[in-house]
Amino acid sequence: MIEGLQYDKKSLLCFKDEKKVSWKELAKDCVAFANTRGGTLAFGIEDAAEEPPAHQTIPPQLSNLVQKNISNHTIAVGITPELITHPNGGQILHLRIYPSRQSLACTTDGRYYYRVGDQSKPVMPDELPRLLAEKDMFIWETQTTRKIPRENIDPEKLSAFINSIKSSSRVSTFVREKTAPEILDHYLMASGPHLTNLGVLWLGLRQDRAQLRHAPVIQFIKYDARGNKVRKQLWDDYSKNPLELIEAVWHEIPDWREFTEFPDGIFRKEIPHYDEVVIRELLANALVHRPYTTAGDIFINLHPDYLEIHNPGLFPLGVTPSNILHQSIRRNDHLAKVFYDLKLMEREGSGYDKIYESLLSQAKSLPEPKEENDRICVTVRRTILKPEILDFLAKAEQELVLSQRERITLALIAQHQSLTALEFSHILDLKVDDDGLRSWLGQLTSTDIVKAKGKTRGTTYFINSELLRSLNFSGPTTLKKIEPHRLRELILSDLQIYGPSPNSPTSLTEIHQRIGLEIPRRQIKQILDTFRDQKIVDTHGRLRHMKYFLTPQGLASLKEKSP
Repeated sequence: MIEGLQYDKKSLLCFKDEKKVSWKELAKDCVAFANTRGGTLAFGIEDAAEEPPAHQTIPPQLSNLVQKNISNHTIAVGITPELITHPNGGQILHLRIYPSRQSLACTTDGRYYYRVGDQSKPVMPDELPRLLAEKDMFIWETQTTRKIPRENIDPEKLSAFINSIKSSSRVSTFVREKTAPEILDHYLMASGPHLTNLGVLWLGLRQDRAQLRHAPVIQFIKYDARGNKVRKQLWDDYSKNPLELIEAVWHEIPDWREFTEFPDGIFRKEIPHYDEVVIRELLANALVHRPYTTAGDIFINLHPDYLEIHNPGLFPLGVTPSNILHQSIRRNDHLAKVFYDLKLMEREGSGYDKIYESLLSQAKSLPEPKEENDRICVTVRRTILKPEILDFLAKAEQELVLSQRERITLALIAQHQSLTALEFSHILDLKVDDDGLRSWLGQLTSTDIVKAKGKTRGTTYFINSELLRSLNFSGPTTLKKIEPHRLRELILSDLQIYGPSPNSPTSLTEIHQRIGLEIPRRQIKQILDTFRDQKIVDTHGRLRHMKYFLTPQGLASLKEKSP
């Protein structure tokens, strides 16, 4: 298994000296798992390994030692140790940590933690009320608060659900062969004689769904260029389950059918203002990840140039607008399972990948999620940033066999013409020095689809010009990929005209504007700094007021180069 939200590997070396075992560190991980989703600590597997050493044995007393000390160092943490024998013969000690459903788990010295990806993070004092409030959100689905009999089911919704489950390729044969009551139990839509909140939400009668705590309501509002409301449409009668809400929003709003035309040879290419994949995925996210213990409607605000989807509630702790592509903490596990099995959304953590892929393939900007006081807002812009790359991306999709991440990366580079490793890290929230960037580049560099120059953070990636020619790309010529020695000569030539002496210096901004704004400002600044170290250039002023001019040595070197 891969280390992450609910799994972590630990070496047996941490128990080498019983007197030096860091029980506080282990307690921290256990508290973090308990406050998030529960999880497993696997003792006996090294960080770089996928399995234990063959024939590894776990001392029999270790289980009791771990259970005793973790219990002594934590509060409200339930654990169960279990010895597991791996197929290669090696033993592993699995420490199962149960989720703390009703109270917050903490260490005995009063510290709180939660899980983010593969790390245990401390909970800040101002985050404690938020973490406590989320406890109710995590158990909402399986509660039978109003004791609705399981017979109170809409027969049409039940028939549609059972048929969809039995025909889904994502559902195992074992589940498809179950009876209807067994399928309801399997998806936790019923518990004993009653429907759970999830069962009422998906299959219940309208009057029962209406009495659910904060059942979803969707409002669509269209604005004109002046910000005036020109149309409003509501889905607020509680007659529809989440699937039916998505279908209604997509089919009943005519604006989704609008598109922009571009020439494509003798034909015309139609680019929708808002792609169906993007709309459906954002609606699915809004319905699955919202806290059903928080009041508030889902708003779809359509403006002339952009779309906003507002969802009540904040991001779960650990998820931010910048890391949303990589972090996923589901509030409604079982609802998400239904959505995934019915092919209404992608697997955990990949929904935004799909949105990125769709928007970038249409040369549009990335979605803009942000957290407001009591809600999350995602903005999607309809503007096509670079129409000239549409044809290139379409041809690349036909000619090249690429993974989803490779398609996203290729489209990003095409849209920006070139990107440095540091710029990639900012756009995709990656660590520059880690393997994350390589996983997004995939085979693009090794197959020469994408070229690279430079080192470490300054490595610049750009599309191979041979590929551009082979796909008949007719985009504009750019200086963004100019070679360093040519850029140096260009800057010297500019200084010779506009900064020849201390009496007529020129600023970095002026140089940048004259030689080309597509060249990164940072790159020009680095060359000017090098010139100054070499005594070719000198400066007046500081910081924003700094201006550059050629020294006598710099002027002499230019005269030597003149024919």
